[in-house]
Amino acid sequence: MKWYENAVFYHIYPIGYFGCERVNDQCSEPSHVILKLIDDIPHIKELGCNAIYFGPVFESVAHGYDTIDYTKIDRRLGTNEDFKKVCDALHDNGIRVVLDGVFNHVGRDFGAFRDVREHKLGSGKKDWFHVREGNSPYNDGIYYEGWEGHYELVKLNLYNPDVKNYIKDCITGWKNEFGIDGLRLDVAYCLDLNFLKELRGHCKWLSEDFFLLGETLHGDYNTWMNDQMLDSVTNYECYKGLFSSFNDMNMFEISHSINRQFGSENWCIYRGKHLFTFVDNHDVTRIASMLKVKEHLPAIYTLMFMMPGIPAVYYGSEFGVTGDKRGNSDDILRPEFDLERMKSEGICDLTAHIAKLADIQKNHPAAADGDYNMVQLTNRQYAFSRSCGGETLITVINADGAPFTFDLKRGGKAVDLLADTEVEMGGLTLPAYASMVLKV
Repeated sequence: MKWYENAVFYHIYPIGYFGCERVNDQCSEPSHVILKLIDDIPHIKELGCNAIYFGPVFESVAHGYDTIDYTKIDRRLGTNEDFKKVCDALHDNGIRVVLDGVFNHVGRDFGAFRDVREHKLGSGKKDWFHVREGNSPYNDGIYYEGWEGHYELVKLNLYNPDVKNYIKDCITGWKNEFGIDGLRLDVAYCLDLNFLKELRGHCKWLSEDFFLLGETLHGDYNTWMNDQMLDSVTNYECYKGLFSSFNDMNMFEISHSINRQFGSENWCIYRGKHLFTFVDNHDVTRIASMLKVKEHLPAIYTLMFMMPGIPAVYYGSEFGVTGDKRGNSDDILRPEFDLERMKSEGICDLTAHIAKLADIQKNHPAAADGDYNMVQLTNRQYAFSRSCGGETLITVINADGAPFTFDLKRGGKAVDLLADTEVEMGGLTLPAYASMVLKV
């Protein structure tokens, strides 16, 4: 089993996590705040996470996805030397490091594009981008493609060998300088598939276990996740099903999605693969704000961890931090991380619950690599089993506000790994809003 197939990720959006200014004063001195993460490592380990996915860390204009320089850590965070210390400390504690690879576009202050802005179509760098005669919303005197109409994000020409070699050289530098263990490719659904093949070859040459994760939203994930391209992709299909199944009291929705992806029928399309699963991230409303019934928080994490996939926890959500994107800017999703305050104000039972789930994911083959079979399903209850290597785990969820007695179609005793207690499987009754993970 590859390291990432039973990993538990902690997702950090650095500019928010460290309370940075949202616009980069490119004349300021580095702040060194990224070193604070070293003090948070014990919490990340206690939570059970053994990998961190960092959002953008390289010099940018504003939010990190508008890169200025792929070779320098954003001065709002610190220096390359600071980040090297952080990566070394994480690796010393058994925590892998995955960085955001933002290769579809750059910021307007990226060096090659500054040359284009100055020299127009006479620039020697014009073929790094999709440039032609015309004008832009910034009145540059040339037209260029921006990502999905956002002209502060200048689309790179990934057909250009010079651009591809530049990106590969940057990744080699990150591997050599920081010892990174993988990349999450921003808007992977926009990237040229031949570029992805070439990128995979380079990254697997750097390290056979180099992890490549792609951001995808919809469509057939096998387009990007296969032996020639990416190891995993973001499972947005099940992200939606997770929260709406609880909010609508319709467990059939998430069950249908999971079975479509991982069931035993021949037409199930991702069986044996490891998609990246989550209940929230830096782009979507926090799960504590999304759920109508807050008592569902532990159960939704049980479902997310125990369904097939690589689970990720977005920083702060382990304490039930809220943040509603609807009608607000993304900044509300990306607050400064304050461990002591979040501990005192947060839901400590939720944190301990997630730590239990993380332990199961890392130490039970059936949780990381097991098959999937539905056991019992109603609108408000859901039970499924996963088996691997002679081990079977049955996840049991009662989303209702009243107790429910399950028919698991088997008797005998099992151990509830969440409570470390022995239970009888025949006529098993769960309290309201409860979940169990039974080792048979």
